[in-house]
Amino acid sequence: MTIRRRDRGLSGDDMGCDGSRVRPDDLLQRLRDLPGAESVFAALADVPGVWIVGGAVRDALLDREPRDLDLVVEGDAAAAARRLGSGAVVHDRFGTATSVGEVNLAAARRERYERPGALPEVELGVPLREDLARRDFTVNTLAVRLADGALESLPGALDDLAERRLRALHDRSFLDDPTRLLRLVRYGARLRFQIEEETRRWAFAAVADDALGTVTGPRLGGELRLLLTEPQPAALCGLEGLGIGPRLLPAFRVDPDLVERARRLAPDDARADLVALAACCLDAGAAELAERLDWLEFSARERDVVVAAASRARSLAPVMGGMDSASGLWALLRREGAEAVALAGGVGAGEAARRWFEDVRGVRLAIDGGDLVAAGLSGPAVGRGLDAAMGALLDGEARDRDSQLAAAVNGAHVNDGK
Repeated sequence: MTIRRRDRGLSGDDMGCDGSRVRPDDLLQRLRDLPGAESVFAALADVPGVWIVGGAVRDALLDREPRDLDLVVEGDAAAAARRLGSGAVVHDRFGTATSVGEVNLAAARRERYERPGALPEVELGVPLREDLARRDFTVNTLAVRLADGALESLPGALDDLAERRLRALHDRSFLDDPTRLLRLVRYGARLRFQIEEETRRWAFAAVADDALGTVTGPRLGGELRLLLTEPQPAALCGLEGLGIGPRLLPAFRVDPDLVERARRLAPDDARADLVALAACCLDAGAAELAERLDWLEFSARERDVVVAAASRARSLAPVMGGMDSASGLWALLRREGAEAVALAGGVGAGEAARRWFEDVRGVRLAIDGGDLVAAGLSGPAVGRGLDAAMGALLDGEARDRDSQLAAAVNGAHVNDGK
């Protein structure tokens, strides 16, 4: 199978990134098989100058399932987007349009940065090759033309893909857009690619020059949240390795084994990404950590989850580990977030965390508050009664409805001093 390229300086048929040969039709079919892609091909295949670009092409060549479908149009992107449906949203400043089905289109453009960290000034109407030259890493400068499967790339892109290497396009890349530092880590963790040596030097220099300080908190926070969805602890280790983590969060330090233990313990309804982040902030003060997360525009719930887990895990772990009875574990943890319990388990109370999640947390009484009101209880006594019944159930003393009701009534009266 062959890939036909328009890459200047190369001619004829070139090897695919994995040593196989991929025909244009085969590459197009891989892309057409993506969820939602068939309608894109049907609507735009006859429009001149429409290219699938970046990650979708890279991942198709790597036999990975792409996450996004991004298109560049050498012409009117908004008109192309409207062919996909009536819900296109056009962003005039950047010449982009988001169509129905979350397909992203952009007019081919050139970008210029007035100052480090600023949003770029955009010039539309340029050839595709200039659009590719504005991108972050060579392996993302790949484009496939919808009409015929022709592959375009900047020089060295396929070589870097074959060698599983991340290479920035120029020495000002991370100064122009410091969020690329986080994307460098993200791609490295996701693709398991190595950072090219010169690119690594540029990244270290940008961090040392406080390039991240030129970017707003919301932009950095958006990139950090995306990074948390990548394979862990690799992505967090990458943040620490390049010196980025401590620039974003106080007392940032990665213990890979702790991150893995805590994530494994987190149940399906917990935010494993926030557990991993909290594991790197155990030495941070709660107030300082909350303030920084607010600056990064984490949601209030995300902030509270991270702060609670990071500030509670170490003190919670020894108490959890010393708890023998199921009722005692329930009394200790019933108001704790799942993320805090998972991190405390990773810190040193793994068996207790497993017992909580697997055996205790999901236990339910056969009675409810209405039953206790009907039995003559009211006010705070109802809550005390339910607590007493749950303790009796977990300790094996009240397995049926009648015994739970009796335990609730007796417990409510005892705790009430009667």
